[in-house]
Amino acid sequence: MTFDDHSFSGERFVTDDILFERRGDAGCVLLNRPKALNALTHDMARALAAQLTEWESDPSVRHVVIKGAGDKAFCAGGDIRNLYEARQAGQTAGLSDFFYDEYRLNAQIKAYSKPYIALIDGIVMGGGVGVSVHGSHRVGTEYMLFSMPETGIGFFPDVGGTYFLPRMPKATGIYCALSAGRLKQADAFATGVLTHAVSRDRLADLEAALETAEEIDAVLADFHNDPGPAPLMDKADVIERAFGQASVAEIMEDLDQDGGDWAAKTAAAIRAKSPTSVHVAFEQMRRGAELDFAGCMRLEFRIVNEILKGHDFFEGIRAVLIDRDNAPVWQPDRLDQVDSAALDAYFQTPDCGDLPL
Repeated sequence: MTFDDHSFSGERFVTDDILFERRGDAGCVLLNRPKALNALTHDMARALAAQLTEWESDPSVRHVVIKGAGDKAFCAGGDIRNLYEARQAGQTAGLSDFFYDEYRLNAQIKAYSKPYIALIDGIVMGGGVGVSVHGSHRVGTEYMLFSMPETGIGFFPDVGGTYFLPRMPKATGIYCALSAGRLKQADAFATGVLTHAVSRDRLADLEAALETAEEIDAVLADFHNDPGPAPLMDKADVIERAFGQASVAEIMEDLDQDGGDWAAKTAAAIRAKSPTSVHVAFEQMRRGAELDFAGCMRLEFRIVNEILKGHDFFEGIRAVLIDRDNAPVWQPDRLDQVDSAALDAYFQTPDCGDLPL
């Protein structure tokens, strides 16, 4: 079986990193960078947006199915190494272009008029969350692993995290945003990241069934299996109490006073992240809870423009992706050193153009 070369009206984005094919009634998308854990590039984002536009107006395409190549990852995030390299070369103009197009894509998926089914097997993080969680159906296997790890690289949980994270139950989304907490299948289903759970050994059969499915919900219900109890929800009351506090300082105080191992490990995890990013993420969650999706995406574009002016994001990329010493030097390096006036700059309004769609 081959994937067809895709052509679009207007500008053309041709890349083997993302492949498109019609199978029966389904428009099928394959994120095709398995050696890079299917990390999303700028060209991939633009190609997907163009193909979704074409399929939306094609009556013979009834729904879209997206998956990742290989069995390690659906998509482990955005390909951000090039941003570091551009910054190191003294290039500062245009660094936000990738995020602009990525956020437009997230909004397009959220508003898509046809069923959009993400088949999530393996890692789904960052940009991978953005091209899955906003779809109408999110199906995960027992090998899926969800995380928004951005505070650990001096960034913030974007790609629509402003909208969906504060709407997860019992403040679990705020916990994920600040601590980069990881959710496996049962936790992802319990918190709404997934709409369905399926066994990996039935995934191929599900794909085949979706090719001719007239009733998506009925097909997915047939393949859904109970993922069992969600370990994170055993901590739901602790999470809601701690992450329902009114400030980062109060969250940390609550975790420190808890006395339990989970709270201590969570507090330590947060303190290892970029202090600025933790504060930005908390304020982002607070504001996002009151915004519609379009407002959330505009807010994210404001934040990213400020992030790209600073130190921590590029230091995080260096530590995790370039030198891989996992020893970032944050500026500032403690949560209580983040200046409130400096924090306000992340929430000022640049020109957002026509973001989102």
